[in-house]
Amino acid sequence: MVKAKTTFFCRNCGAQSLKWIGRCPSCGEWNTFIEEVIQREKKGSAVSAIKETKAAIPVRISEVTLSSEHRIDIRDQELNRVLGGGLVPGSVVLIGGEPGIGKSTLMLQVALHCKDLKVLYISGEESEEQIRMRAERTGMHNNDCFILTETSLEAVFQQLNTLKPGMVIIDSIQTLQTDIIDSSAGSISQIRECAAEMHRYSKITGTPVFLIGHITKDGTLAGPKILEHMVDTVLNFEGDRNYGYRILRAAKNRFGSTSELGIYEMQDNGLREVSNPSEILISQRDEEVSGIAIAATVEGLRPMLIETQALVSSAAYGTPQRSATGFDAKRLNMLLAVLEKRSGFRLGIKDVFLNIAGGIKVDDPAIDLAVVAAVLSSNEDIPVDMKTCFAGEVGLSGEIRGVTRIGQRITEAEKLGFTRILISHYNRKGLDQKKPSIKVVPVRKIAELYTLLFA
Repeated sequence: MVKAKTTFFCRNCGAQSLKWIGRCPSCGEWNTFIEEVIQREKKGSAVSAIKETKAAIPVRISEVTLSSEHRIDIRDQELNRVLGGGLVPGSVVLIGGEPGIGKSTLMLQVALHCKDLKVLYISGEESEEQIRMRAERTGMHNNDCFILTETSLEAVFQQLNTLKPGMVIIDSIQTLQTDIIDSSAGSISQIRECAAEMHRYSKITGTPVFLIGHITKDGTLAGPKILEHMVDTVLNFEGDRNYGYRILRAAKNRFGSTSELGIYEMQDNGLREVSNPSEILISQRDEEVSGIAIAATVEGLRPMLIETQALVSSAAYGTPQRSATGFDAKRLNMLLAVLEKRSGFRLGIKDVFLNIAGGIKVDDPAIDLAVVAAVLSSNEDIPVDMKTCFAGEVGLSGEIRGVTRIGQRITEAEKLGFTRILISHYNRKGLDQKKPSIKVVPVRKIAELYTLLFA
């Protein structure tokens, strides 16, 4: 009887050790080593049947030939934008998100959209009938979409060698297991080995591979950290379950920008692409209400207008509360300190609550001016004009700093029917010579902002 071999792995970075260690020497985290049963057999690689056509030799970068088709159009404009203009052949994309957020639905829709591409959808979590029911619910059909319900990596590669698909989708990487590693599916060693074999298959054959990954309670992708380093692109599919909108963000992208954003709306028949997010992020109101201001932000290459909501009230329990949803709470505290120190507003004894409408998170500093306007509007109980929007960063001295790509922000506000936009005085040099129909008002200090809005 062969004695089982055990090895200790770090949950954070995937480092390996023969014995338990309190602190990982690779990443420095404490108490992250776990013991797993591992028995490597002399079977070689799971993709050993796939041979390289030539030996790898050094080649001048100028002599590397590029194929005529650089990217694959997957018929999903939001996903194409986040990927950087399309799917690169031979790339490995990892998509993570909370359970029930819509990862499998998104990938199934991608498989059904690509009608001119042979797609293999590998599922280790659902049966063929369940996947067919989900496909019928979306109302899309594709005769070139093949379904495989399998968890054995060796069996998967047998079907890959036979079918030779143009794109592979695996749902999920935690359900795959290989006989090379003698441990259960979902363990660190199994995830690392299966992902490495799929990565090797993708690079050898030039086939793009989508990997769906689970996340932990902390919101990070399950498995070793080396999984994120191994793939070419890491996408986070997030959203609030109380809202119907889903956000697709790129945490890592070797072939494009990581600042791009894709927005979907969850409906009864699947996910719908949202081409104009400004219309859904701005609530339609019949009357003006205090504490609401519209910010002109930019996510990646996409300008959009977002509604910021603030509520300022007297502290009922003595200690003032500060709460922010969709906005950095520390930055909110900084803006409140600037209002009190530089402008003389007594907000230290009041509760301040801030919410970004639509359930999304915003990191653009240009939203500062709208946050300040919403807080002052709620504090004075005077509504801001519904046709006014804001784009500016607030400095610690109370000045309104300029922001990038101000022309795109003004154009987006003008397209949506706004009549006035307040920007930084220092952004006037970056404006085009063509005068827009919207009124552009430059502002230097918070005192000028208060005078323009509430005087």
